[in-house]
Amino acid sequence: MTKLSVIIAGKHATSISLEKEFYDEFSYIAKQLKLSRNKLITVIDRERNGKNLSAAIRIFVMQYYKNLAVKQSTTPKRSAENNK
Repeated sequence: MTKLSVIIAGKHATSISLEKEFYDEFSYIAKQLKLSRNKLITVIDRERNGKNLSAAIRIFVMQYYKNLAVKQSTTPKRSAENNK
């Protein structure tokens, strides 16, 4: 487990615990979205509907990759014929 001290909305300090794999993926997603981890946590915090913050982050990571997979599977593939 990785324990991380975070600041929500620039003013509320708390800590979260995430498995290393979730922490690594969360950090990667934040970088891809060009957001700091604290900013992304603030966004997740606003939308978590009473869920535990660590659980909400795990759900966010899973949903991010689920949405990415759906997007990739529904994007029309260009055939070799179309590339001519």
